Amino acid sequence: MVSYSVHVPFLPADIDRIAPLISLVNRARSRLWLGQSVTVEPHQLFAYFAGRGMRVPVGTSVTLMPLRNPFEAAVQARSLAQLTGHPVVAGYGPGPAGFQRALLGSAYRSPLTATREYLTSIRSLLNGDTVTLDTGYTRLNAALPSMPHPRVELGLGVLRAGMARLAGEIADVAITWLCPPDYLRNVLIPEIALAAAAANRPMPRVVSVVHIAERKPKRDPVQLARTVCGPHLQSAHYVDMLGKAGIHIDPADPESGARALVDAGIFLTGTMPELLSGLSAYQSAGADEVVLNLSAVGAHRGAQVALREMEFLLTSVEALRPGSW
Repeated sequence: MVSYSVHVPFLPADIDRIAPLISLVNRARSRLWLGQSVTVEPHQLFAYFAGRGMRVPVGTSVTLMPLRNPFEAAVQARSLAQLTGHPVVAGYGPGPAGFQRALLGSAYRSPLTATREYLTSIRSLLNGDTVTLDTGYTRLNAALPSMPHPRVELGLGVLRAGMARLAGEIADVAITWLCPPDYLRNVLIPEIALAAAAANRPMPRVVSVVHIAERKPKRDPVQLARTVCGPHLQSAHYVDMLGKAGIHIDPADPESGARALVDAGIFLTGTMPELLSGLSAYQSAGADEVVLNLSAVGAHRGAQVALREMEFLLTSVEALRPGSW
């Protein structure tokens, strides 16, 4: 049975607006997700609320590898598990080539190789092993002192077949973003499953982050989609993934790209029954967890409206996952 969880639906700069969202996640016995933020850093945000006694399961969807050495990533992930008292999904991704160049001086020659080294290093550190690496991607000669903590699940942001295979081989969780259900079913999940079987390990859980906004008067769904998805529509790896899924995006025309996301139901909008039907497609495709992302509502209508609509949506998806609250 698929589970439903919550993505922070607004920029986390206003800390006080996060507290009611955490209370909602706690009541729903769900998980709170946040992607890479350069306003308030995700690990610090989650740790802040754990320190206030607001401890819920959390996940990062995803944080970007160029920002931190694998040693620092392992320290932050297990610290969150210890502070929250819950298993943590620590999701990582290489980020766009331009971001890599801006922080590292050059892009990864092979994002797959860099990601393999990164995730394998973190797992070894969490297992108490000494990691010695000096490659073009990772420089490390260290081990972590032993410390008991809830489990850290290592996740990979997965868009295309190569990263899907890598997730099947080494990750605990495969995290998708802007991924059509049919592409998830027909391309990504088979690749993940085959790689996991070849590596003689369990199939990673599949988590799909879904942008969603109920249709309401004076809401232009295309503008909503462009607000939160515009940068992705100009990013080569997202454009390529969507093209492979049959949705052709012109990076020079984000307006038409946003319309394509709405028309294809990837930016999910409509009446509540239509939203529930669209969400059920991810369950049918094989997703284990669907992350409800109302960031467009938060950006256009503010945190309070996003929180109110998130609560209504979580209540409504009970028809899709009975007995979870």
